Amino acid sequence: MTKKLYDFDGHLASFEAVVQSCEKVENGYRVVLDQTAFFPEGGGQKADSGSLGDCHVFDVQIEKGEIFHYLDSPLAVGDTVKGEIDYETRFRRMQNHSGEHIVSGIVHSLYGYDNVGFHMGSDCVTVDYNGELNDEQILKVEQLANRAVCENRSILIEYPEPERLEEIPYRSKLDLKDDVRIVTIEGYDICACCAPHVSHTGEIGIIRLLDSIRYKGGTRLTMLCGFDALEDLEEKQLVLRRISNRLSVKQSEAYEAVLRLEEEISEQKNTLYFLKKSLVEEKIASLRETEGSICLFVENFDSDSMRRLANEGALRCAGICIVLSGDDQKGYSFIAASRKIPLREEAKRITASLSGKGGGSDEMIQGRITAPKSEIEAYFGT
Repeated sequence: MTKKLYDFDGHLASFEAVVQSCEKVENGYRVVLDQTAFFPEGGGQKADSGSLGDCHVFDVQIEKGEIFHYLDSPLAVGDTVKGEIDYETRFRRMQNHSGEHIVSGIVHSLYGYDNVGFHMGSDCVTVDYNGELNDEQILKVEQLANRAVCENRSILIEYPEPERLEEIPYRSKLDLKDDVRIVTIEGYDICACCAPHVSHTGEIGIIRLLDSIRYKGGTRLTMLCGFDALEDLEEKQLVLRRISNRLSVKQSEAYEAVLRLEEEISEQKNTLYFLKKSLVEEKIASLRETEGSICLFVENFDSDSMRRLANEGALRCAGICIVLSGDDQKGYSFIAASRKIPLREEAKRITASLSGKGGGSDEMIQGRITAPKSEIEAYFGT
């Protein structure tokens, strides 16, 4: 069985190992080593990647206790190879995973809730708890978690004997009996876990609880730790700086400035609404009854205004009332209505003659045509 070098030293980035087997599989080659620093996927955390000799290791899985390394090219059985893991990714994952242990330990200690789900994605970590946490409680957890970081507590890894294991009050989602790996964060958490961790909490750097939602009767927390949390803060700081510069206010005043801007936009929307309504009323008042069709070109009319104008025009003509918005370069959107002519079939003739497409009911059709204004007017006899 492969010796797990990552078990007690998560910082191990390179190692040497003997190739015990290599077989061709569908997506590459599957290799077993006598020992490895590559962590196989498990416990909500993705597998390490890196290299073995000149071969790229793109996946690592554990099946029935055997660790399989998936490579893009083969290795010779019996050869000694040098392994290199992607340590930057490994270290960030250790920061996030160790930070999650602290948070879950505090949640369990303060509120009695258990971690019932954990996933470490490429952009965030999510943790599910079997109880609801409010904003005040989450803030308290975050503050205490970062205090644990500042205290630089030791993180200890061990495989206790069965008799001692029964006496340890450790957290676990599974009923474990043999070869239980216990991760202890002094003063904050004791948990069964298979993944690599940092050796001291100070290496985590910072713990940020970014968001929370109700989930399956409990709470799902979204969090980031270490360099991932720092990058997230830097991105948000950049956005805040841009917003404050755009609004010509201090960063601490950006929220109030956005509220003021929303009020101004709301007032302008109301003003625009009444102006548009007045303009539509003027257009309707200018309509005259005719035995032919009505063709109206408008600017800055929304679809509701165009639809109302077309319906009013249809009441005043024996043909079709068509309302168009656009120009000769980009084409025209249109809405047409009639009380005399069935428009479902008429739409085919209109779009065929004026290079467009559209459809609807016998009472109203809409679509888009690309013919110039002069051709449109000529078609409808206006």
